Amino acid sequence: MDAPVIAVVDYHKGNLSSVARGLARAGAEALVTDDPDRIRAADGIVLPGVGSFYDAITFMRDHGQDAAVIDAVAGGEGTPFLGICLGLQLLFERGDEGVPASGETEDASLSSDGDVFLAPTAADAVSKGAHLAPGTVFSASERRWVSGLGVLAGSCTILPARRLKVPHVGWDQVHLTERGRICPLLEGFAEGSNVYFTHSFALDDDVEPQDVAAVTHYGRNFGSVVWHGNLYGCQFHPEKSSNHGHEILRNFVSIASRARGAHA
Repeated sequence: MDAPVIAVVDYHKGNLSSVARGLARAGAEALVTDDPDRIRAADGIVLPGVGSFYDAITFMRDHGQDAAVIDAVAGGEGTPFLGICLGLQLLFERGDEGVPASGETEDASLSSDGDVFLAPTAADAVSKGAHLAPGTVFSASERRWVSGLGVLAGSCTILPARRLKVPHVGWDQVHLTERGRICPLLEGFAEGSNVYFTHSFALDDDVEPQDVAAVTHYGRNFGSVVWHGNLYGCQFHPEKSSNHGHEILRNFVSIASRARGAHA
């Protein structure tokens, strides 16, 4: 069988060659592309981690990449997806990294006090960015947010810097949850393995527990691997994580290959 085509989404924020090389070593035909049609047509999609939440999601929105990813991964049998670092975060409803100050950009339908103006029954959901188009700036919980792809529920916020240096850079442990022990992406991945992180923001505690396959502690606990159906994400960089990272990329290529065979 031919190697699965894995689209590496290029939102013009950095060099993606290390991700592409890692996927190629894992057996994929890696295609770095900013073309929504090629993203939709791929056997698997990797959204890498470069730049800020706001810059990345607004570029994706303005160039049709957000819709391409959402269309491709929709449903339980959608295209396998792997988000890396920021790419994991963009799967979720909202983030506050890099959001312009009030007055520098147009907000979503605001009330006079700066909050999103909504019917009470919808307020809780939309205050987290649910049902808002990707890249929409809004205010809630005394913060300014930008909505992500919104495929998974939850927020991304900055790590605490009270005792530890932020950004969190270097090797750190990943601890599997019960869900993680059966996660196809983590097949053969040992509990407590060290992988390479470089980030200041991470998933907050409002994510769905069943979506968290592994956790890491740095100032607070955060989900370092997520899994929901055909959606996978790593807060760390597998392409920089030596043998453990190669194992994860190889597992993802196998997932994409099996999915292509099932849909043939």
